[in-house]
Amino acid sequence: MTRTSRIRTVTSTVGRAGSARRPLALAGAAVVLVAGLSACGASAAEDDDPDHRSFDLPGTTLTIDSDDSALEIVAADGNASGKIAVTRWFQGSVAIGSKAKVTWSMDGDRLVLREKCSGIIADCSTKHRIEVPRGVSVKVVERDGSVRARGFRDPLSIRTTDGSVRVTDSSGPLELRAGDGSVRAEVTSRTVRARTGDGSIHLELGAVPDLVESRSGDGSLTIDLPRAGYRVDTGTGDGAEEVSVPRDDSSSHRVTARTGDGKLTVRTAD
Repeated sequence: MTRTSRIRTVTSTVGRAGSARRPLALAGAAVVLVAGLSACGASAAEDDDPDHRSFDLPGTTLTIDSDDSALEIVAADGNASGKIAVTRWFQGSVAIGSKAKVTWSMDGDRLVLREKCSGIIADCSTKHRIEVPRGVSVKVVERDGSVRARGFRDPLSIRTTDGSVRVTDSSGPLELRAGDGSVRAEVTSRTVRARTGDGSIHLELGAVPDLVESRSGDGSLTIDLPRAGYRVDTGTGDGAEEVSVPRDDSSSHRVTARTGDGKLTVRTAD
């Protein structure tokens, strides 16, 4: 091989190596960019100009169907018009992909809340406050987000796939379920059903309940009750168990508590 051909061979090899390094460098820069944007973190709380809208409700039942939002649901005394008042906060951006947006609509008695935020670099955060008139039974289906509710005298059902649930200042029947998240209630409800697949449950009852049914797959379970006699049925797969309320097998006040893996406590409130 001549000297000239050897130089060409070396040059060609270097060129190929340089070409191979360029995509790697670009990929590395993209990773740094994604990490930098993700570190910022969108927050709906930073939306200083939220949107407001009212929806007509045709009856006395409401289903809230949300896919990716933090929800605050309030039973409102002052709303006698039969309308659902909704306030929405949103912050979001998509660098590579479709434009981020949120939508809301009413389909009969179903309030549908959607967040569209997908792409290679997407960062969005949504929150809704929903004011519901008194006398309306509410069912909430939330796929990814926390739910906070207060002030309900009417039946309230909340189910989240991935998010915590908290209910306060309520006296109506409750059915609370979280697939992955904690459940907490500070209420005077006579009937409470609570379940979580992975998370703790803490129920604080300010009035003697007729029925409490609770189950945690993986997490602690605590029930604080007013002093009274209760028919108590408990069980835990792997965890300590402490029951200190007065037991009465003939009582009409029934408490069932089960944990798969976690401490179980049923006690009289201080």
